[in-house]
Amino acid sequence: MEWLSEMFIGYPVWVWLMFMGLVVALLAFDLGVLHKDQHEIGVKESLKLSAFYIAMGVAFGGWLWWYRGADTGMQYFTGYLIEKSLSLDNVFVISLIFGSLAVPRLYQHRVLFWGILGVIVMRAVMIGLGAALVAEFQWMLVVFGLFLVATGVKMLLADEQPMSLENDRAYQWLRGHLRLTPTLHEQHFWVRGEQHGLAKGRWATPLLLALIMVESADVVFAVDSIPAIFAITQDPFIVYTSNIFAVLGLRALYFTLAAMVHRFHYLKYALSVVLVFIGAKVGLVYLNDNGLVDFHIPTGLSLLVTFSLLLSGVLFSLYKTREDAASHS
Repeated sequence: MEWLSEMFIGYPVWVWLMFMGLVVALLAFDLGVLHKDQHEIGVKESLKLSAFYIAMGVAFGGWLWWYRGADTGMQYFTGYLIEKSLSLDNVFVISLIFGSLAVPRLYQHRVLFWGILGVIVMRAVMIGLGAALVAEFQWMLVVFGLFLVATGVKMLLADEQPMSLENDRAYQWLRGHLRLTPTLHEQHFWVRGEQHGLAKGRWATPLLLALIMVESADVVFAVDSIPAIFAITQDPFIVYTSNIFAVLGLRALYFTLAAMVHRFHYLKYALSVVLVFIGAKVGLVYLNDNGLVDFHIPTGLSLLVTFSLLLSGVLFSLYKTREDAASHS
């Protein structure tokens, strides 16, 4: 059974099965009970659903703290907060995708729900590759760190021009290679052309295009967030579980954040500083492990700094946009 233990990287098989069973149960409850009848999700329902997913994520972290100790628990909660914070930018991109493709709120939950399934698979692959690289070539931590610092600086210096989906190469390629229906067809991702006055065969709807673009955006943002969590821990189980629970809660909160996107104008500056801080920590992990320096940033301090930066960014954004909020009300 040694190969099985190695495959699951230091955790019993039942722990992985318990986690995956919990995620499947949450998704089944979401789709089969909470959203059995398709409806438009309002801010109130979004907040309740998000609170439910956050409670599940915190409960899992509490269990992990009890099962593996305080250090593991602290690593999980720090990774959870980092993933949730860095994914906030993803909310703005998803909002742009839905707006550009004219996807009504009634069908947005369907896209986000099925997008979660892609996240579960793609994050597993990316985290597995990242863990394998770090295990084989520890200097990859320095590469991760430099990448995060460069990304943070680029975000800090980026111009204020609004993003446009029309200029996105992936979007242009998909529009040129998919047989797309001119309009949405309710909640369907695919339709038969002959049933809608189009050429015979299967046609993709704009809803499928939205799903693919949302998945593509998640891959791009995962390239930032996964290396960031490797600064906290190289334990793939902690990296993966904190990622999945954070994304589940953030997708539920999307409908609230999307309605307030104009209030978080200055949050990107806090996120850029978080990326630079975490990037520096990644490099220090490598330097410490190889005896080149004797300076270690404790996990608890990383959690405190990340939380403080994000809270400052949110509060400053809300303060600076208070007049704009009053004009919208």
